Formats: sequence, structure tokens, C-alpha cells
Amino acid sequence: MLDDSKKNIHIISITGDLASGKSTVANLLAEELGYSIHRNGAYARQIAKELNMDITEYNKYVESHPEIDRKIEQSAAEYAETHDNVIVDARLGWYAVPHSFKVYLKVDINVSARRALNDENRKDTEMFSTFEEQKKDIQKRYELENKRFLELYGIYRQDLANYDLVIDTSDLTPEETKNKIIENYNIWLKNK
Repeated sequence: MLDDSKKNIHIISITGDLASGKSTVANLLAEELGYSIHRNGAYARQIAKELNMDITEYNKYVESHPEIDRKIEQSAAEYAETHDNVIVDARLGWYAVPHSFKVYLKVDINVSARRALNDENRKDTEMFSTFEEQKKDIQKRYELENKRFLELYGIYRQDLANYDLVIDTSDLTPEETKNKIIENYNIWLKNK
């Protein structure tokens, strides 16, 4: 690991609740700032697909295969060591890249389930036909992930003290969320 004085600082890590808008907002940020994106979620979904599992089955599977989880999280840390001007879209991006500007996006569970159910990009790893099925799955995944993160890393992702900025996206557009992040990120950079 690099010492703090040599670390890249133009890094925003985004995590949050399921279907809180992380990927959409990461895309908007990358476009406006000219940053690249490192996505752990895409990596996990790719592995789930290769294993012929939906994303919840995958979450259960990695409980007994922690090396997969560690490899995915380590990829964000390694990327941040060799790149600057990066958006890290990862559940534990804030943990893997602690010197980043750490953002947590919250969302109401009902809004989350509705967004996820209507997201065509999720259909190959989340095959639900009703709102209630999607909501139940989101709650189950949240529990599985939090249990795994506590057991593997000894951390509570939902502890909002871990983040530089927390935004509830339930009633915000992705553009509004992006603007709040950029405003606060610029203030954070000035204080570095």
C-alpha cells in the first residue's frame, strides 16, 4: 500500500442501499468529471451469471467462498492505487479505498423494490415478476451482505459515520444526486 501522502485523491467511492441509484449516478459523475469507473457489482454479477446463479444465490454462495468476495473487494483497492480521477462503484468501496471521498446513497425500501423491478439491466440475475418478490429479495440480500461483511471484514456498511456524504435518493433524480455529490466533493477536495 502507498503511504497517505502519495495516494491518489481524485477518487469518489459510491455505495449504498440496493437500487439507490449508485450505477446511474456513477455514470453521470464519470461523464461530467471525465473520470473512469471501477464497478465491483458488475464483476459480482458476471461471476453469478457464470455460475448460473441469480444474485441472491450468489450472495449465499460467497458465504462459503470468501476468497471470491475478498478478490472482488481487493480489485477496487488495487485499481485506486494505480489510477486517479476514478469513481469506485462498490459496496465496500469506502472500505477498500479509505482515502476516497466516500458517498452513501440511501433509498426507501419501497422505492428500491420498484426501481429494481423495472430495471432491465437486472433481469438476467434478478428474475422477479412482482413488487413483493423483489422487495423480499432486496431485504434478504441486504441481510446476507451485512452478515458477510461483518464476518469477513468486521465492518458495518450501514454505519453512516463511515461516509463523507449521505444522500437519500428516494425523492431525487439522478441528476440532482450527482449535483449534490459534486458540490460536496469540491468542498472536500479544497480541504485536502
